[in-house]
Amino acid sequence: MENTYLTIVLAPLLAAALAGLFGKKIGRAGAHWVTIIGVAVSFALSALVLYRQWNGAPIYNGPVYEWAVLGRSHFEIGFLIDHLTALMMVVVTFVSLAVHVYTIGYMRDDPGYQRFFSYISLFTFSMLMLVMSNNFLQLFFGWEAVGVVSYLLIGFWYTRPTAIFANLKAFLVNRVGDFGFLLGIAALATYTGTLDYSMVFAKAETLAATNIELVAGAHWSVLTLACICLFVGAMGKSAQMPLHVWLPDSMEGPTPISALIHAATMVTAGIFMVARMSPLFEYSEVALSVVLVIGALTAFLTGLLGIVQQDIKRVIAYSTLSQLGYMTVALGASAYGAAIFHLMTHAAFKALLFLAAGSVIIALHHEQDIRKMGGLSKYLPITYWTFVIGTLALIGFPGLSGFFSKDALIDAVAHSETPGAQIAYWAVLLGVFVTSLYSFRLLFVVFHGEERIDHHAKEHLHESPWVVTLPLIVLAFASVFAGWATVSTVLFGDFFRGSIFVLREHDPLRELGADFHGQVVFVIDAFKAPALYLAAAGALVAWFLYLKRPDLPARWQQRFSGVYRLLTNKYYFDWFNENVLARGGRLFGTFLWKVGDQAVIDGAVVNGSAKTVGLVASVARGLQSGYLYHYAFAMIVGLAVLVGWLVFRG
Repeated sequence: MENTYLTIVLAPLLAAALAGLFGKKIGRAGAHWVTIIGVAVSFALSALVLYRQWNGAPIYNGPVYEWAVLGRSHFEIGFLIDHLTALMMVVVTFVSLAVHVYTIGYMRDDPGYQRFFSYISLFTFSMLMLVMSNNFLQLFFGWEAVGVVSYLLIGFWYTRPTAIFANLKAFLVNRVGDFGFLLGIAALATYTGTLDYSMVFAKAETLAATNIELVAGAHWSVLTLACICLFVGAMGKSAQMPLHVWLPDSMEGPTPISALIHAATMVTAGIFMVARMSPLFEYSEVALSVVLVIGALTAFLTGLLGIVQQDIKRVIAYSTLSQLGYMTVALGASAYGAAIFHLMTHAAFKALLFLAAGSVIIALHHEQDIRKMGGLSKYLPITYWTFVIGTLALIGFPGLSGFFSKDALIDAVAHSETPGAQIAYWAVLLGVFVTSLYSFRLLFVVFHGEERIDHHAKEHLHESPWVVTLPLIVLAFASVFAGWATVSTVLFGDFFRGSIFVLREHDPLRELGADFHGQVVFVIDAFKAPALYLAAAGALVAWFLYLKRPDLPARWQQRFSGVYRLLTNKYYFDWFNENVLARGGRLFGTFLWKVGDQAVIDGAVVNGSAKTVGLVASVARGLQSGYLYHYAFAMIVGLAVLVGWLVFRG
C-alpha cells in the first residue's frame, strides 16, 4: 500500500510540475488535462483507501524517507493512514477535482491559465502532505506549503494592488499563527525528544503533570502551553478571531481558489490538526476552554458581518468564518467527530456556494456587487437551483447534509461540560438565525426581486457552460445526500475509533449516539429543537426585509448607524492592525533606525571612531614640525618628567 500512498501524493505534484515548467509546450488544454488527471488519480486512490479503511483495513503508520538524524532525533517523511486521514484525503481530492474542472470555464480567457492549474495542483499536493503526515516535521512542511501556495493564488492577478495587499496580509497574519505553531512543536519535541505522533501522544499524561515556569511564580502545565501554542497556529490557518482578518480579503483571488481555500483545504487544516492532536488536548481542560470560547466568538460575531456585505463572495467568506467557528466550538467541546463531520459536509455545500457565485460572476462579466444583480433565477436556472441547495444545506434544512452535521454539533455542545460550554451553546444557537438571515438575504437579492443588472451585461446574459455547471450539480448532489448516507457511521458509529481519542468523561457524542435511532427519527426530532425555528425565522426576516419591504434595510441603517458602522468596519480589527500594530511597528523601526543605526552605530561607533583617529592624527601631525630645537626641547621635557617620576617613587 505504500506505493498507493506515494502515488496519491505525487500525482498532483508531478502534474503541477508539468503544467508549471512546460506549460507553453503542452498548451492550455495540456495543462488542464494533466492536472485534472493527476488529481483524479489521487481522488480514485483516496476513495479506494477510504473503502479499505471502512472495511477494516489496519492502520498504516510508517516512514517513507529518513531526511536527517540529529542525535536521537529522526527527521522523517512518513504516512499515518487511518479513518480520519482517509476521510480527509477524499474530501480534499474530491473538492479539488471539482474545482479543476470548473476552472476550465472560469479561467478560459486568462493569460495565466497554465500557471493557475499548476498552482491549484500544487496546493492539493501540499494539503495531502499535511493530512497524511505521521510526524510534526512533515505536518509543518505541509502547513507552510499550503500557506506559500495560497499566497501565490490569492495574489494571482498580481497587477491588481488589492490582490497584492490581500496576499501579503494573508501571509503576514499566518506568520503570527505559524510562530505559535512552531513554538508548540518545539515544546513537545523538547520534553519528549521526538517528532513522531504516536510517541508524543504516548507521553501526554506525563506532559500534563510536568510544569514549566514561564515567569517567576507562574507554573504552567507543559501540555497546556504546547496545546495553546498549537491552537494559535490553528487560529491563523482556520481564521479564528483575532487572526481571521486575512480570509475575507483573500476573495481578491479567482473564484476557484476561493472555493478550494475556503471549502476543503487551507482553512480546514487547523480543524484537522486539533482533531489529530486530540490525545494531547484531552488532557488539558484549559486548552479546550480556550478553543471553545474562541470558536464561539468567531461563530457568532463573524456571522453578523455577513449581513452587511455587498460583495457576493465576501458574504460567503464570512459564512466560512462563522462555520469554522462552529467546527472549533465542537473541538473545544471534545466533539471532534462532530467537527470533522461538519468539515466534510461543509466542504461540499461551501464549495457549491462559491462556485455558483462564480457562475453568477461569469454571467455578469465579473460583476460582484449584489446591488447590481437581482432577478437572475430565470436567466441562470442551473446556477440558481444549485445555489438554493447550497443555501439550504448551509442553514441546516432537515435532511440535507448541513442539517445532520450542524444539529449534531449544537447538541454536542449542549451536552459538553467543558468550562465555557454554556456561552458557546448560545453563540452557536443564535448563530443559526444569523446564518439563515445572511444566506437568504444573498439568495433573494441576487436571484429574486427587482432586476438591477447593467444593460450591457443583460444583453449577453445566459447560463454558464457545462464545465462550470457540471461541478455544481455534482456538489449539489453531495450536499443533499452526503450527510444522510454517512451520519450513522461517521458521526454516531465507531468510525473514528483509533483515530481520535476522547476521555470518557469529556465525550458528549457518546450520549447523543445512544439516543440516535436512525436518520428519519433524527430529522423528526429536529422539529422539537429550537435550531429549526431559528433558521425559519431568519429566512422569514430576510424575505420581509429584502423582498416584501426592501426600503426598510436603508432606513434601519440610518437609525442604527453606530451598529452599522461597527459591522461595516469589521469591529475595527483592520483599523487596529493597520494603525496601531503596523504603524506602531514602522514608528518603532524608524526610531531604531534614527537613534540606533544613524546616531549610535554610524554616528558614535563607526564615524565617531574615525573622527577620533583623525583628531589624534592631526594633533600628532602638529608635533612633527621638522625643527631640531623642537625635538631637543621635547626630549628635555620628557627627561625631566622621567627623572621627576623616579624621584617621586624613591
